[in-house]
Amino acid sequence: MMMSSVKLTASSPFSSAFRSRKNNKLPNLQTRSQLSTLPTIQIAKQNLGHSPFFTHKPLHLSSSIVCQAYEADRSRPLEIEIPDEEVAKKLKMGLYFASWWSLNVVFNIYNKKVLNVFPYPWLTSTLSLAAGSLIMLISWATKVAEPPKVNLDFWKALLPVAVAHTIGHVAATVSMSKVAVSFTHIIKSGEPAFSVLVSRFLLGEAFPLPVYLSLLPIIGGCALSAVTELNFNMIGFMGAMISNMAFVFRNIFSKKGMKGMSVSGMNYYACLSILSLLILTPFAIAVEGPKLWAAGWQKALSQIGPNFIWWVAAQSVFYHLYNQVSYMSLDQISPLTFSIGNTMKRISVIVSSIIIFHTPVQPINALGAAIAILGTFLYSQAKQ
Repeated sequence: MMMSSVKLTASSPFSSAFRSRKNNKLPNLQTRSQLSTLPTIQIAKQNLGHSPFFTHKPLHLSSSIVCQAYEADRSRPLEIEIPDEEVAKKLKMGLYFASWWSLNVVFNIYNKKVLNVFPYPWLTSTLSLAAGSLIMLISWATKVAEPPKVNLDFWKALLPVAVAHTIGHVAATVSMSKVAVSFTHIIKSGEPAFSVLVSRFLLGEAFPLPVYLSLLPIIGGCALSAVTELNFNMIGFMGAMISNMAFVFRNIFSKKGMKGMSVSGMNYYACLSILSLLILTPFAIAVEGPKLWAAGWQKALSQIGPNFIWWVAAQSVFYHLYNQVSYMSLDQISPLTFSIGNTMKRISVIVSSIIIFHTPVQPINALGAAIAILGTFLYSQAKQ
């Protein structure tokens, strides 16, 4: 900023020029350009010369000129706006959640497609774990992902978690082989009720009254949906219930056994998949067996063609991806936010499966699903 100030006093050439009566013109100054910044003043010819304003009081004229020039200031660093950390974190979590939900929807669609023509849920579950294990082993071998630093104590602590995870995974797949995807997920939205009941009666953990009250819409909504479900099947219903119970114990074992062990969410789930695969494989062979698998595989190929192979590969890969992203999300957010995200995930799966598979839904069935999901949301808020 530049300031230019001109001060006229009684003894200055400017004031004498104003008092001049000969020609009422300003004297010839050496630099006329200095006056170009002064405002235009109209001076009377005769009578203003005798005014006391000119004879007794000095005249102060001031003009301010603001000059703004673009010039690099080498003394100051270049300022660049950096996005706020909170904004970046929210964008990152939004990406995680969007990936989690979309991958889960894709998995459920292809999983149901496979089970419709290849009704062998034990082998289907095994292939899902095998694909994830293979992906992570290759990632560790090629240094795409940093291998976890684990010891024997880690695997001992992980064993009960893997057992519960295996039971929950197989039970959910069995359920989806018998009933609609939407029905399985409506029943699985009742998982918080199992969590509270197990924690209360087996672990002696007490909860505030709002938590218990939130269980009423969960249980009531699931019951209403089950009663009004058009393609109700007891095996499908029990599979979803067993899956709920197994995942509750998985979470309990995980919290108790994994304290103090620093393993990233991605590597934690990778180790869980490998151990679950080792547990599940012999049971899958015993329950179904290679003969049934071979016959069923040939039948599915004759009905669907080569696309069946793509369906199997897609359901296997997307199962691992959606679980991996969910565990990576759990690394970054609180359990409360994770439970809310899990509730929203169920909504996306239920709605998308109804649309894609044209599942018939009665109004009373939809109401039961809405009540159950609302209860799950209220539970997550009360747990806070």
